[in-house]
Amino acid sequence: MNSVIVAVLILDIHLPGSLSLKDKRMVLRSLKDRVSKKFNVSVAELNYLDKWQRSQIGIAQIGNEYGFLEQSIDTIFRMIDNIQELEIIDHSVEYV
Repeated sequence: MNSVIVAVLILDIHLPGSLSLKDKRMVLRSLKDRVSKKFNVSVAELNYLDKWQRSQIGIAQIGNEYGFLEQSIDTIFRMIDNIQELEIIDHSVEYV
């Protein structure tokens, strides 16, 4: 039987240009759509739902090869880190 691995990336994000919840939702919706479609992962906002310039998102991916998941999570992190409208304040990665 193959082992199943779940990779979880948690990002604390600052959105300096966001002046309302509508601005924040627009940036996060774009981020979630791009990441989930390109990498076939689950993306959800986890915390700071009522803050205009702050968010925490979680990204989960399942697979059976640790190396593939590690590379994929790293690629996702770098892609998000290059988005001009946001700044990653902190992040963590867990493999279960």
